[in-house]
Amino acid sequence: MDAFKKIIPQSIKNIYHLAQAVLANFMYGAPSLNIKVIGVTGTNGKTTVTQMIGKILEEAGFKVALASTINFKIGEKEWINKTKFTTLSSFQVQKFILDAVKAKCEYLVLETSSHALDQNRVWGVKYQTAVITNVTREHFDYHKNFENYRAAKMKLFRKAKTAIVNLGMENPDEFFGFDNQKQYGYILENQTSNLKSQKYISKIKIIKAENIKLGVNSSQFTVNGSQFSINLIGQFNIENALAAICVGISENISLETMVKALEKIKVIPGRLEYVENNKNLNIIIDYAVTPDSLEKLYFLISKLKSHPEPAEGSTRLDSSTSLGTTKPKIISVLGACGERDRGKRPMMGEIVSRAADYIIITNEDPYNEDPIQIINEVFEGVIGEKIYNSQFLISNKIPISNDQINKKIEGYNCWRILDRREAIKKALQLAEAGDFVVVTGKGAEETMAVGKERIDWNDKRVILEELAKL
Repeated sequence: MDAFKKIIPQSIKNIYHLAQAVLANFMYGAPSLNIKVIGVTGTNGKTTVTQMIGKILEEAGFKVALASTINFKIGEKEWINKTKFTTLSSFQVQKFILDAVKAKCEYLVLETSSHALDQNRVWGVKYQTAVITNVTREHFDYHKNFENYRAAKMKLFRKAKTAIVNLGMENPDEFFGFDNQKQYGYILENQTSNLKSQKYISKIKIIKAENIKLGVNSSQFTVNGSQFSINLIGQFNIENALAAICVGISENISLETMVKALEKIKVIPGRLEYVENNKNLNIIIDYAVTPDSLEKLYFLISKLKSHPEPAEGSTRLDSSTSLGTTKPKIISVLGACGERDRGKRPMMGEIVSRAADYIIITNEDPYNEDPIQIINEVFEGVIGEKIYNSQFLISNKIPISNDQINKKIEGYNCWRILDRREAIKKALQLAEAGDFVVVTGKGAEETMAVGKERIDWNDKRVILEELAKL
């Protein structure tokens, strides 16, 4: 059956998905007509922006529903998203919207994937507002190229009343090419706008973050004279905050209210999440499954490593503790998802190799792919293609077997460890006070996809369990 599905063109499958979406709208009575829907799409940052928008709307006194990669929320009721899908099937989406309407929610913040848009899973959802964070390399296994990927995301903007676009992303003009009633662009003071069309420049309202200060535990900036302080670090999180602020402005929410709302967010689970511990280690979990997100993450980690002084009274990211004259190390644990864009795997390995002192490549979500082959494709990027082909590839076959998988690579501070728990354990054993242990790829996910099985798994829980054994 699976083999049969693979030979059916996606365009044919999408007709089936469209029929399901039409039926779902009919069954549930087109509930999005009775609630204001805010859609958030983009390669990176969607989940964080979704959470920020939800918090701003709640602070303004509205009852909010929210559906994201990590969680679902209807008013006070909140539960974890264990499905491994950003956007659910059309029937599940419509039922969720109806439940939100029945609960008298005024807004729904819906994280919306390119797959869902391309497959018509959100057909019939009346988006009031469309937000795009960025478009970088991802899902080429499905979309094949950037043009198709961007085109899928543009579908969110076709009928939305309000469009909100990151002006620092490539070709933002394309997302303003629709008949939206309101259009906003956001940018940081140290960025150059990529907006080219004079027609859009004169039409859109630009929201800029100014007086930016990046700390080890917080970020500060101003918007139209209002001072914001968020508990999330990194320039990319200021961009995420700006996207949410644009939504607030479009809904006539005061900047003062938004300042209070964003200040209340302490952490986004699985997104640059610090794991508290008594070993004086800087353990960070991040979803980071694309080259762009890894690049930004390790740029930030490298800056923190170079400037380790903590904020006053801080107990987080304190790499100055018990260090003496020893420089902190970066110890990386990463992998790649199976049955996804294979071309990005060596790119991700190469990016991490530039920043990390020790690298452990491990299993992530292999699905039906050979996990050892996935590990090796990431490893190729760590040591370089020429060296990989000359020293490790034998007769174009997989260069290592199961009994060799846990051995240190001679001449490299690199391990290939199939068991993700063992990989995390190895990283913690290598770490000394002040070091950075960075575990990427799964974030706050609760399962690991191995074949058709969904194995119970959570990176933070495993880290804490292994820390307790040290």
